[in-house]
Amino acid sequence: MVSLPHTTLALPPNPNPNANTPTTLFTAISSSKNLRQLKQVHAQILKSNLDRSNDLFFNLLLSSCTLSPSLHYPLSVFNQISKPQTHLCNKLLREFSRRAEPDKALLVYERMRREDVAVDRFSFPPLLKAVSRASALTEGVEIHGLALKLGFDSDPFVETALVRMYAACERIMEARLVFDKMSCRDVVAWSIMINGYCQSGLFDTAFYLFEEMKNSNMEPDPDEMILSAILSACGRAGKLTYGKAIHNFIKENDIVVDSHLRSALVAMYAGSGSMDLAQQLFDKTSPKDFVVATAMVSGYSKLGRVEDARLIFNQIVEKDLVCWSAMISGYADSDRPQEALRLFNEMEVSGIRPDQVTMLSVISACGHLGALDQAKWVHLYVGKNGFGRVLSVNNALIDMYAKCGSLERAKEVFEKMRRRNVISWTTMINAFAMHGDASNALNFFNQMKDENVEPNGVTFVGVLYACSHAGLVEEGRKIFELMINEYNITPKHEHYGCMVDLYGRAGLLTEALEVIEAMPFAPNVVIWGSLMAACQIHGEMELGEFAAKQLLEMEPEHDGALVALSNIYAKQRRWEDVGMVRKKMKNSDISKERGYSRIELNNEVHEFLMADRSHKQADQIYQKLDEVVSELKRAGYTPNTCCVLVDLEEEEKKEAILLHSEKLALSYGLISKTKGSSIRIVKNLRICEDCHAFMKLASKVYEREIIVRDRTRFHHYKHGFCSCKDYW
Repeated sequence: MVSLPHTTLALPPNPNPNANTPTTLFTAISSSKNLRQLKQVHAQILKSNLDRSNDLFFNLLLSSCTLSPSLHYPLSVFNQISKPQTHLCNKLLREFSRRAEPDKALLVYERMRREDVAVDRFSFPPLLKAVSRASALTEGVEIHGLALKLGFDSDPFVETALVRMYAACERIMEARLVFDKMSCRDVVAWSIMINGYCQSGLFDTAFYLFEEMKNSNMEPDPDEMILSAILSACGRAGKLTYGKAIHNFIKENDIVVDSHLRSALVAMYAGSGSMDLAQQLFDKTSPKDFVVATAMVSGYSKLGRVEDARLIFNQIVEKDLVCWSAMISGYADSDRPQEALRLFNEMEVSGIRPDQVTMLSVISACGHLGALDQAKWVHLYVGKNGFGRVLSVNNALIDMYAKCGSLERAKEVFEKMRRRNVISWTTMINAFAMHGDASNALNFFNQMKDENVEPNGVTFVGVLYACSHAGLVEEGRKIFELMINEYNITPKHEHYGCMVDLYGRAGLLTEALEVIEAMPFAPNVVIWGSLMAACQIHGEMELGEFAAKQLLEMEPEHDGALVALSNIYAKQRRWEDVGMVRKKMKNSDISKERGYSRIELNNEVHEFLMADRSHKQADQIYQKLDEVVSELKRAGYTPNTCCVLVDLEEEEKKEAILLHSEKLALSYGLISKTKGSSIRIVKNLRICEDCHAFMKLASKVYEREIIVRDRTRFHHYKHGFCSCKDYW
């Protein structure tokens, strides 16, 4: 019972304030303008000693629901009513089921059951609605049992509420069982069931059910809610053809396309990657609400068209979290990590607080950038803002630190996690693999098994990758057999690709080709690419040419294969063939991916291209580079021009190779970093043989640890040695 004030405040105007008759109190209740006045009327009712089962308390209860921001006070009034009648409880259930605290409806139900208040057919729909909103499955199953016992389970309103309850509680099979038993299904029941499948990611089943609904001659026709749900499913599943069929159905049946349905159409086309059609509909939308605009931002971002996405993003006046997250994710996934982090800072300034989806994009961007200082800041932000115990966030932090070159911090995050899943273990194994630490990758794999965490297909990719980059051929063979024979995992392209890479790197090119020939499906671009790269390393030009041509049959404009083929011809001094390949690239507007290197200093990331002079300290950098080259030559360095595969004079080749982007980044690091501190460089392409030798010698001469992340792995240079042991 609520505590009542000791002082008596003025009640709403009354001709005779001293006469607390039911009529006077009824008038006082209806005249109350706020909760404080209503509580004073409540006090007068308690003083009058009226029967607590009468309509006076019932009216007080309904008014309390209207005037009270929470359900605490209405519940206290309800508990003061003796012998509440069913119709009163039902009205209260309807009111509570619509409020922000739907679980409070269950307290009303508990009292009804405790005091033998009859539950009728009108009690179940609002009660099940409350269960749905509160995701209270245990209570929902109990209520279903009561409906069966009382014979209300065949009531169409109760059946529809049961379908909604099971779908909302992610028990889609139970929802379908109730749905299939319904003798009469209206548009609401169909909509709930279809939407339930969509929310569960069972899009094909949702499509089949929609077709069944159309063939059932249901009246009326599907409404915009069902159509919106189906269109959303098409977008999420990338089913453009079916989405277009739904669009045609809408046109053929003259269904009015309101703003909600138009938004769903735009989102469907955007989600399916058909941005031209999405843009046409978007241009016809007026006013352009932020929901449909966000769908456009997300659609363009997923296709890597971040400039188009940003154009629409900038036009949105009131951006919500979903909109910000879509744009940040677009930059993070499009190799634009610095823009992603800048936009995150803008979002913070605007007052929008991130959720874990946003944080995953930010962490991913930071890992892609490879900037350790920024990674540390993001980790601090995660802890301060309540994401520190989120499993997916911690898994992402492990990956971020690994990609930023700090295995120690990655392992620290892993060890502090209170709960780990297979992704946690797999991410840690991958971290060791990319750093060339096959020993720890295998140790963690064994420890994972000891702790009864079952590895999945992705785990085995990580372990095989570790074996491949360390030359552990026999261990790799055993792991591959273990995956098939003990864990019953059917190898996919990526597993066969790892085996081709394992044999190829070890120079066992015949075995690599045998793996390709024995595969139960056709090899993909990645597998032919692995064989091609291995052939280049080991000088098997004929097989390398064959692999490159196989790859180009599948993807004629693959820049990597064309460059590799050109390099193969160049090593054989087949300059005419080199010219033909380069002419094809020029005519098809295909260009070799430009190499760049990044280095982080004082929370700022600096990027260098080959022979780059755009940096404000360019003169100092080139002066330092000349000094470094002189020092290394005294220590035995000779430029290795074998990787300069253009028809140049030898001296020109030597000059070109000394201007590689990672050498410029190293020189800048030596200028700016304090003596003895580590230098971390991120390279977007595979480091060449000359730069690899250059970094090893520089680590010895300048007594620095130099950490380089290239396209495939990390190289830790220290005291003149590399962690890869020259096996990369």
